Amino acid sequence: MSTITESVDVGVPVSTAYNQWTQFETFPQFMEGVDEIQQIGETLTHWRTSIGGISREFDAAITEQHPDERVAWTSISGPTHAGVVTFHRLDDLTTRVTAQMDIDPDGFVETAADKLGVLDRRVKGDMQRFKDFIESRGDETGGWRGDVEPPGLPV
Repeated sequence: MSTITESVDVGVPVSTAYNQWTQFETFPQFMEGVDEIQQIGETLTHWRTSIGGISREFDAAITEQHPDERVAWTSISGPTHAGVVTFHRLDDLTTRVTAQMDIDPDGFVETAADKLGVLDRRVKGDMQRFKDFIESRGDETGGWRGDVEPPGLPV
């Protein structure tokens, strides 16, 4: 399992950055290798990706979400991965967006890509493209302001 952490400062208010990140169906516009995301419900997404000629489909569940603070998820089918994106207000017009992902590469191509730093570079590029996407628009394409509480501890 590899952990990738990447941050980018975007020139928009925290609510704009957060709202855009909740629009999962726009991810293919700035995430390399993401072909399509379907929002199945408030906490369920279906992904189609292509990495190194390997196509994958999987479902991911949003496990925690708090407006203007964080969005966390975990895969519930397909490749094992989980992560959290946090949003930090630096000033009225600047937000630091930090993505931390735990990825368990599946198969030879993905394992090789991980060992060669390809996945790290891809996440870095995705974060920069998110910055370019939201700053060029100046406004979000939509937003979901609901709360998703993390799963409770067993009693």
